[in-house]
Amino acid sequence: MMHETLIKHFALKGMPFRRDLDPAALHRHDDHAQACARIAWTIADKAIGVLTGEVGVGKTVAIRATLAGLDPTRHTIIYIANPAVGTRGICHHIVVSLGGRPHLHRAILIPQAADALATEQAERARTPVVIIDEAHLLEHDQLESIRMLTNHDLDSRSPGAILLVGQPTLRRQIKLGVLTALDQRIGVRWHMTGMTEAETAGYITHHLAQQGRSEPLFSEDAIALIHESARGRPRSVNNLATAALVAGFATGKKIVDESAARAAVSEVIATE
Repeated sequence: MMHETLIKHFALKGMPFRRDLDPAALHRHDDHAQACARIAWTIADKAIGVLTGEVGVGKTVAIRATLAGLDPTRHTIIYIANPAVGTRGICHHIVVSLGGRPHLHRAILIPQAADALATEQAERARTPVVIIDEAHLLEHDQLESIRMLTNHDLDSRSPGAILLVGQPTLRRQIKLGVLTALDQRIGVRWHMTGMTEAETAGYITHHLAQQGRSEPLFSEDAIALIHESARGRPRSVNNLATAALVAGFATGKKIVDESAARAAVSEVIATE
């Protein structure tokens, strides 16, 4: 009920800072666009790509936006959310996703997964795209097994694309000497840093426009405080902007000002 009253109070059609926006409605700031371009290139080139960034910077959103633009008849997406399942678990997931029956022995399971990826490309004309999230949690042997998945046809071509997504420690881990072979195979790298203050202002305006608000709702100083506190990370901007809306509504304000934003910062940042 409070949602409906708040929405009416600020002349909105719905809550503006939601996570479930259609990909076509996403805000296209530079960091997001750059990440999407790298992800798309990784897939088109059947390469190994590495996408890193702090929590909440927009990695998952960039992946979702890029995948939404792919032809589903020409791509097979294999998403692995938890790399803690180990090398066996990763290869098991790949084989099962491609309709196979995983072998019990790890030494056979890795080439079986590589063959399954190659078969998807060669016989079904579908490019397999393996996305491993939280990849900074991968152990050395897991990262090496991922490289082995790309060995095919005497190393002349890759059977599909592999995207490693994780926090900044992933970049440093790959640079370790024991992983030189993997490091040399990575064709695309991008580190997401978030939005500039101008982009944060555009982001907030865009989300409000998606809910029918064309007139300014957040004051400039409120936006500046939200940007600074969120460090340009979209997820934190969403949380702070929503909390600021609630704080402004609670005091009957028609404009979300700095005091409402400051209340939001005190409430949200302390719990993040």
